[in-house]
Amino acid sequence: MRLSIITVCLNSVKTVRHTLESVSRQTYWEVEHIIVDGASTDGTLSLIKEFSPPVERLISEPDRGLYDAMNKGAAAATGDIIGYLNSDDVYADSDVLQKVARAFNDGNIDACYGDLVYVQKDDMSQVVRYWRSRTYSPGLVERGWMPAHPTFFVRRSILQKLGGFDIRYRYQSDYELMVRLFLKERISTVYIPEVLVRMRTGGHTNRSIRNIVKGNLEAYHACRENGIKVSPLFILQKMVSRLPQFFLRPSQQDSSPRGR
Repeated sequence: MRLSIITVCLNSVKTVRHTLESVSRQTYWEVEHIIVDGASTDGTLSLIKEFSPPVERLISEPDRGLYDAMNKGAAAATGDIIGYLNSDDVYADSDVLQKVARAFNDGNIDACYGDLVYVQKDDMSQVVRYWRSRTYSPGLVERGWMPAHPTFFVRRSILQKLGGFDIRYRYQSDYELMVRLFLKERISTVYIPEVLVRMRTGGHTNRSIRNIVKGNLEAYHACRENGIKVSPLFILQKMVSRLPQFFLRPSQQDSSPRGR
């Protein structure tokens, strides 16, 4: 079983090495790592080209944003399973992809996902938020729930069938995709109850309060456009549901910076 890991980057010279090392250290060997770069100018491309072992596929050209670049990566993928790892994220340990492959040994499983921790930009040992997921049950997505996207792995055939990300959504295209996957495609999933990814704070959607509000408005419209009936209270419910993540912490073993 071949796993395609897609990393999108733009001027990420300060962090992308950790991401590359994180993938190269995985014990599961049947992996292709695809980098989609938005024509960086800060030395990111040189770093990627000089990295050893070499990245299997590098695409560097202007794009129409994060989700357009992710779609490019999926179109170039040849693996059975697709996952996304951002250019400032790392896998929590060297066995993450082994655990993912094991989950897909069940041929009835369409996707799997796990937990994620947000960490300080300059100190990946400092956890500031713990996104603990759960086994999916009907009604969760309608209340704003979704798996942490960097921990989410899905069969390429399903992603191709749905057409990937809708790039009209600048901040919540990942949530809109989950609406289609869980509520329209009715995918079968398995939850891996472990921290799979360590994410630096300051990402695309969470960079400011303004972006957070815009993202939640997009999530509301994503439901409505896909025929999912939600009330305006959905936005408040979705935001409030994230609050416990700032107080929860994983066990010491799960939160150690092994992926760095």
